[in-house]
Amino acid sequence: MTTTDLFETPERQALRSAVEQFTTREIAPHLPQWEDDGELPRELHAATAKAGFLAVGYPEEVGGAGGDAVDACVVTEAMLAAGGSTGLQASLFTHSIALPHIIDAGDTRLVDAYVRPTLAGDTIGSLGVTEPSGGSDVANIRTRAVRDGDHYVVNGAKTFITSGVRADFVTTAVRTGGEGHAGISLLVIDKDSPGFTVSRSLRKMGWHCSDTAELAFDDVRVPVENLVGEENGGFYLVMQQFVGERLGLAVQAYGTAQRALDLAVAYARERDTFGKPLIARQVIRHKLVEMHARTSAARALTRQALVRSLETPKTDPSLILDAVTAKNVAVAAVEHVVHEAVQVFGGMGYMRESEIDRHYRDARILGIGGGATEVMKDLSAKLLGY
Repeated sequence: MTTTDLFETPERQALRSAVEQFTTREIAPHLPQWEDDGELPRELHAATAKAGFLAVGYPEEVGGAGGDAVDACVVTEAMLAAGGSTGLQASLFTHSIALPHIIDAGDTRLVDAYVRPTLAGDTIGSLGVTEPSGGSDVANIRTRAVRDGDHYVVNGAKTFITSGVRADFVTTAVRTGGEGHAGISLLVIDKDSPGFTVSRSLRKMGWHCSDTAELAFDDVRVPVENLVGEENGGFYLVMQQFVGERLGLAVQAYGTAQRALDLAVAYARERDTFGKPLIARQVIRHKLVEMHARTSAARALTRQALVRSLETPKTDPSLILDAVTAKNVAVAAVEHVVHEAVQVFGGMGYMRESEIDRHYRDARILGIGGGATEVMKDLSAKLLGY
């Protein structure tokens, strides 16, 4: 069975159709208002869970809906195709970066307390890694957790935390040991813990419907039982999830590119200029062909890597390289496509009322989050032995 066939089985076609219908009905009409509000309503998490889409790709034994990374990819593609956005994806599915470490660690108490209610749409989780002093340099985080009896006492700060304003808990990278990657642990910290505050809600260029926060920890006491995995073993838990995160961002990138292309084609067909449809102009047709080519290449590369990820260890260097390459290729594709789509729309593409405006703004973060493009290129060079 080819990679394309895997994405078009009868079951996945039905899933795609159901997600598109849900998005058309429950999301697309409200997205402009959520953009203005600066966040998604909590009720959307519950509604998405009830519809059966919030927990796709997570094992049933931890409260998920079953399926794998291909099924989760189909959900993302369909939601974008029907008028969703990467900002919506980032906020509605923040658990994709908040929960995997907990699931992999296998602590049933933490799974019951945090994973199950989040996948049911009852709670919201986020991941706290990035700090004001640095982004991609995970090994040098400064937020410190000191053991005090049955608790850790946490002090420090995090920034650019997706869903940090609304989250009920944050899976947080802290320093429990010495310098470097060997001294990092993961703690699940409840939002209502004394000393834990959202110090600032951040305003952004894009992803307007996705709340983003600065977090502060001032002598926050966290039960030792909220340690994820082994003490000082957090760095490896974080690293193991980067393959999935980067492939997820690649899917968002080519999915956005495809939506922008579809919108541009439709507009070019209906827009008359000097007595002819815009699409009758050769220069426009050539733009659309190039947009199609780049989108298709990014889709093929990312899907191939996703299928490999189903049976390849996350630590396999060749899979890490595939994920990094897919992300960079997909980011380059979407940046080109949204730029050209705005050009096809002309003045209307520059208006906030235009959907293409949202995709143009939202696409810019994809080359920064999950590892900046430049960092990914350097990692690729190392993996290739250059």
